[in-house]
Amino acid sequence: MNLFLTGATGFIGGSIAHQLTQTGHHVRGLIRSPADADAVAALGIVPVVGSLDDAALLGLEAEASDGVINAADSMHRAGLEALIDGLRGSSKPLLHTSGIGMVSRDVAGDRTVDQIVDDAEPVAPGPHPAQHALREQELRALGAVTQGVRAVVLSNSLIYGTGLGVARDSVQVPMMVRIAQQTGEARFVGHGLNRWSTVHIADMSTLYRLALEEAPAGSFYFVENGEVAFAEIAAAIGRRLGLGEPHGWSLDEASAMLGEIPARFLLGSDARVRATAARRDLGWSPSQMSVTDWIATEMPLQRHA
Repeated sequence: MNLFLTGATGFIGGSIAHQLTQTGHHVRGLIRSPADADAVAALGIVPVVGSLDDAALLGLEAEASDGVINAADSMHRAGLEALIDGLRGSSKPLLHTSGIGMVSRDVAGDRTVDQIVDDAEPVAPGPHPAQHALREQELRALGAVTQGVRAVVLSNSLIYGTGLGVARDSVQVPMMVRIAQQTGEARFVGHGLNRWSTVHIADMSTLYRLALEEAPAGSFYFVENGEVAFAEIAAAIGRRLGLGEPHGWSLDEASAMLGEIPARFLLGSDARVRATAARRDLGWSPSQMSVTDWIATEMPLQRHA
């Protein structure tokens, strides 16, 4: 397939593009800076310079493609609408990237929530306005089905592993590594009891490929293979860096260093989901090691110094 992908220089988009090119697909990738063109081209991706604000460009690329993967800003409404316009009436696939922060709960690291959200059941957002906005964007993408687009939403959990594209690092684990290196202690928010579902970047990329090739129109998939408490992540980081046992810090202390949004929602919240639909519909079978095993054996420390 000849595909158009947004976010080609990102951790998610670059890894998806790598998986697709390695399995025989041809990818044109949106990049914001011409300076990134050579690095993207070296990965077998045809660089397309522009942004999600370039509605005409997005529409033309979508129309000329056999399918689109939106792996850039999941909240950019105009960009998503331009892609839908370019695909309207074609029955071509549109994969839209979202995240399980949409169902997370604000617990300040002090507990885990008993409820596990399963994508085989109706999914509702958490109480924060930003969560409702994220769900509205997911529904906007899925609504493209009524316009003749094979729209699919993939909601990623905490992603770990080394990226396969230009960007090599994810968000949450590298953030915790940087904190440990800067403070000399592996840290978690509150008591570190909060849990997030997780997925390795290679398993995630495989699911995107399967969804592109086989997912029915209107499908919604969580991207998950297990879960972990943030205290367990911090403990693994502490062992890997030789820093000993991890330590908790208050939400206020974490916010002073990181900002309130990263501290509260990336490191202090609880987000537990199950990817039943992808396993059932697509035969997705994740095979990579757990996040704590990856930290212990494969995480490239030099990238976080």
